[in-house]
Amino acid sequence: MVLPVVVVIAVLVLYPLAQGVYFTFTNINEANIANPVLDRAASYVGVGFRNYLKVLSGDSSYGAFWSTLLRTLVWTFGCVFCHYTVGLGLAMLLNRQVRGRALYRVLLIVPWAVPAFISAFAWKYMFNAQFGIVNQVLRAVGLPGPVWLGQSDLALLAVVIVNVWLGVPFMMVALLGGLQSIPADLYEAAEMDGATPWQRFRHVTLPGLRSVSSTVVLLGIIWTFNMFPVIYLVTGQNPNTRILVTYAFERFFAGASRDYAIACTYGVLILSVLLVFATVYRRALRKQGEVW
Repeated sequence: MVLPVVVVIAVLVLYPLAQGVYFTFTNINEANIANPVLDRAASYVGVGFRNYLKVLSGDSSYGAFWSTLLRTLVWTFGCVFCHYTVGLGLAMLLNRQVRGRALYRVLLIVPWAVPAFISAFAWKYMFNAQFGIVNQVLRAVGLPGPVWLGQSDLALLAVVIVNVWLGVPFMMVALLGGLQSIPADLYEAAEMDGATPWQRFRHVTLPGLRSVSSTVVLLGIIWTFNMFPVIYLVTGQNPNTRILVTYAFERFFAGASRDYAIACTYGVLILSVLLVFATVYRRALRKQGEVW
């Protein structure tokens, strides 16, 4: 009964993954791959672990792996931290009985419902140094209007803002569901015992959200670590916003000679980093009693 599922997974996931891993041990590129149009047979050869050594050496000609990894970590944890804190704050506000709560929920979910590429292009225009509304507002209050999407660290800040705007609704909806599953009796008992609002938040709300939080944070980290569309659509091939997945794309699809071997090597290393993180994260949750 599970055979159809196994076949689909093998065809769509395992085979491409195995082929990508195999390519990391070769020198395959656009010049030596098989090309039926040109009647050219494949001529790439095995090179062992040479590609991994090139990438892990940190050479700038192969993407400066370690500095790119650091930028990827800053991007990932910065975005996920903002996703969680802002999403939790909005979820707590919407969990109260306020007038127009249904309307607020719909409006706050809009960024999640709009296709990411439309949002990316809209934000790209808003961050335009000359005509964007962001700089117009800054100039209106007497502040200088910087070049947000240029060759500076402001470009990374800009894409973080865009990704936070896109990712907060998911966190908000998930955490709102978790908040509504916490029994109201716990809050009433804590209030009768004289607990302050901060103590109720710390000892009732956060423990009650632990299972939901652990799941959404892990998913958020995996999604953000591999978030290609936002960065590439907003800033393009900008070295100041380059993360591991965007460099792998550049290596595979851009340039005079597309280096498929190095691109696949980056893909395997990205997978390895996420597997290690997920394993450590899961063990940490088990120690806290959260088994999933």
